[in-house]
Amino acid sequence: MRKHELLSEAEREQLLGIPIDRDDLARLYTLEPNDIDQVRLRREDRNRLGVALQLALFRHPGMTLAQALQSSAGLPEELVSFIAEQLDIGAAALADYAGREQTMTDHARELAAAYGLRGAARTDIPLMIEAAAKAAWGTDKGIVIAAGIIDALHQAKILLPAVSTIERAGIAGRARARKQAAHALLSGLRPEQLDALDALLIPEASKGAMPLTWLKAIPATAKPNHVRDILERLRIVREIGIPAKLTAAVHPDRYRQFVREGRASPAYLLERYATSRRRATLVACLIDLEERLTDAAIGLADKLIGNAFSRAQNKQARRYAATAKDVGRLMRLFRGTIDALSTALNNDSDPIEAIDETVGWTNLLKARPEVAALAGTADVDPLIVAVDRYATLRKFAPALIEALDFKAGRGSARTIAGIHLLRDLNRSGKRDVPPDAPMPFKKEWRKLVIGPDGRINRRLYETAMLAHLRNKLRSGDVWVERSSAYRRFDSYLLPERAAAPIVAELGLPTAADEWLRQRGRELDWRLKKFAQRLKRDQLDGVRFVEDRLQISPVKTTVPSEAEALADRLNAMMPRIRITELLHEVARETGFMAAFTNLRTGETCPNESALLAAILADATNLGLSRMATASQGVTRDQLIWTQDAYVREDTYRAALATIINAQHRLPIARIWGDGTTSSSDGQFFRGAKRGATGGDTNARYGVDPGFSFYTHVSDQHGPYHVKVISAATHEAPYVLDGLLHHGSNLSIMEHYTDTGGATDHVFALCAMLGFRFCPRLRDFPDRRLIPIEPSATYPAIAPLLGKRIRADVIREHWDDVMRLVASLKAGHVAPSVMLRKLAAYERQNQVDIALQEIGRAERTLFMLDWLGNPALRRRCHAGLNKGEQRHALAQAIYTFRQGRVIDRSHEAQQYRASGLNLVIGAIVYWNSIYLADAVAHLRAQGEIVPDDLLAHTSPVEWEHIAFSGDFLWDRAARATGRKPLNLAGKQRAA
Repeated sequence: MRKHELLSEAEREQLLGIPIDRDDLARLYTLEPNDIDQVRLRREDRNRLGVALQLALFRHPGMTLAQALQSSAGLPEELVSFIAEQLDIGAAALADYAGREQTMTDHARELAAAYGLRGAARTDIPLMIEAAAKAAWGTDKGIVIAAGIIDALHQAKILLPAVSTIERAGIAGRARARKQAAHALLSGLRPEQLDALDALLIPEASKGAMPLTWLKAIPATAKPNHVRDILERLRIVREIGIPAKLTAAVHPDRYRQFVREGRASPAYLLERYATSRRRATLVACLIDLEERLTDAAIGLADKLIGNAFSRAQNKQARRYAATAKDVGRLMRLFRGTIDALSTALNNDSDPIEAIDETVGWTNLLKARPEVAALAGTADVDPLIVAVDRYATLRKFAPALIEALDFKAGRGSARTIAGIHLLRDLNRSGKRDVPPDAPMPFKKEWRKLVIGPDGRINRRLYETAMLAHLRNKLRSGDVWVERSSAYRRFDSYLLPERAAAPIVAELGLPTAADEWLRQRGRELDWRLKKFAQRLKRDQLDGVRFVEDRLQISPVKTTVPSEAEALADRLNAMMPRIRITELLHEVARETGFMAAFTNLRTGETCPNESALLAAILADATNLGLSRMATASQGVTRDQLIWTQDAYVREDTYRAALATIINAQHRLPIARIWGDGTTSSSDGQFFRGAKRGATGGDTNARYGVDPGFSFYTHVSDQHGPYHVKVISAATHEAPYVLDGLLHHGSNLSIMEHYTDTGGATDHVFALCAMLGFRFCPRLRDFPDRRLIPIEPSATYPAIAPLLGKRIRADVIREHWDDVMRLVASLKAGHVAPSVMLRKLAAYERQNQVDIALQEIGRAERTLFMLDWLGNPALRRRCHAGLNKGEQRHALAQAIYTFRQGRVIDRSHEAQQYRASGLNLVIGAIVYWNSIYLADAVAHLRAQGEIVPDDLLAHTSPVEWEHIAFSGDFLWDRAARATGRKPLNLAGKQRAA
């Protein structure tokens, strides 16, 4: 797309293209009786056919025949034939008509007058610009703006002008909409506020940079001084006094565009903007910064408070480990004492003498203080140990409590009262906590904070209050105004009126009783059938032994013929450099069109620089090292390209383009139909302990790090990725990928391992239309949950748990429906809501209701799993595809020892997105060349059965060179497909 173009070639085709599908032709171009009457007024076949085509094109896309013939696509033969058939005229007659330009023009004018239409004139430009401005009020997307112009012309019964005219009007309208939005954001600001905005771009020696640059550099490492630094930034932002209500003056999407631009644009670039646009961008940036700084301060405080308690637990664990020898010695002494007492009882002798003879009374008395000390160690509450970090908490807690205005509902009023008390104590400098201080934390801590003298221990009280506040903020019981991540719980949900049509579209019952009847009947029938089959030993791979299920593991068997075929096909793959592969996939799929300039909406003119920036993310090489190792791109080009074109949304759109392209390939159907997928996390270490904010998970060793949680389709396409903490539960993120991947895949069945499974996910997946099928490691330990009384199923009583709490589901059904609708509409991410529900100290009633629904859905799944070996095999195969993707990721993400060294979550997400995009490109490239290899073998007369091809995979990489010099200029010059490697020798690239 050139600088002064609004649409890409594909978008022009989408808006103005003439269809060739027979059904579309019938819908759009079937002539009506009055059309036939107009056609019959003409004397010759060529005129009749020409006039009929004019009428058809008036209808769609709204242009004249002359315009269609002059366009690059021309007039499709399918349309000519379709119209000619209706008139019983030969299609060849058009050639004589098309050569008579004046006749075409005269007929177009006559027909337009007969149908109340007219051609576009210069005086219609203002109409088009105004229509474009209305369409652009909420978006910069060219196709939306052009569609707005076309709709306005159709309503005014004006035939479309040249597409270049539409695009010029669209660009002018977009500029007008941007100006209008900028003026709306600036309305009501005082002169001193405008001056403060301008001052953000004037360098300050004290900060070593422009104030805006300093404000946007938000610390990410959990340190007390970083919390204070963030709060200082927050103070400066608040001093400018930009009211958040200004956001209501513009369309939400346009506001988000300003925000994205403010985030991505460096200060020196904002200086070059026109005054109104610059100031409007700064206004949006400051409103956004207040939210982000608030979230960042609470987020770091959350980690610091959590670290105090996790260190306390680790300290206790070390104490237990240090006393292991003493515990063993004392336990042996205790066993000897018990044996002596037992012997004395059996022999009717004196027990004291027996103890003295065998253990030694003196030894027993000596052990008494040691036993007391060990018992005391075991009884120490984490709060007592966490208070050792009180000095660290005091470095940031007073400033945090002073800066933020915490809010809560009635149920958490005591929490707010406790925070106000701490704030008052800090302001006054008093040390003693009053005896009537609010104690909203758990009762075990209430006893601990009150000393033997009846006075409240300030250190324990403040530590307990901070820990309690942390939990309340996580759950949403306590919230902060002007925050994004710590808002009021209800604010995340759609209003009931907005949720109702979404619930109806999902086909969910409006009342809980209807759902309970449906599920009750199904569960009752399924449980009885299962009990019968289990009793008759009719379940393949399932046995009932000593009141416990035994399930045979799934064994993957690949025919030797399939392995031989896979080896042969892999040997035929061309050797290729990753630079060449990316350029070829870009040409084939057009995915680079998704990387648009945030400020202008244009595509990147330097394709090699864009691909190099993507590969720098994917390999973890970084821009500087990529520039050093590259030919054809410079470091300056890479920095500019990444800044202007690489964002999370452009990564997501580009990945969707590749996934869609691979999904359309016939060979992809061999591996799956694109309706099933799996997800799993892959661990990557951080740079140094605590340096990047990574968390430690004992499963992966002692190094902190992150998990790239990835969704992979049954066609091997990695269609979604998200960076999450290595220590967090994976289950909340399952639905993020299923709902918000943006590709054309229609996922219906999804697999995870145990880490991705909770009853909440079972419930939400079922209600959102997904079949959730996790491979549960602890399957035999999980209970089947009936709705009817357990006595109804005596044969499987040992396998049953407590029945569903129908009363809770009934009471909170409407709230659950609001939650489901909010997730479906994209109003809030599933991971946000599931983490908030899990954060309640005492379970939220909506959380319990959702869990009860999930227990029923999980039971139905477990019955499917036990009775359907094919499902077990599908799940196993699906998860194996994810493992193949992980292996390829490890082969690509090798630089810097494969560690995630970026401090910000945004940069970490770029790494994961770049890696996933490159894997998607490799999967696409391998797919087309595997198809070529199969076609070659079949052309040679060989039989290549699809059932054997199903065992092949497009996630191989031995033929791809990932390292060495990156020769971008040479890769850009390459054209066409590479020849297959028919020599039969498999060599690493």
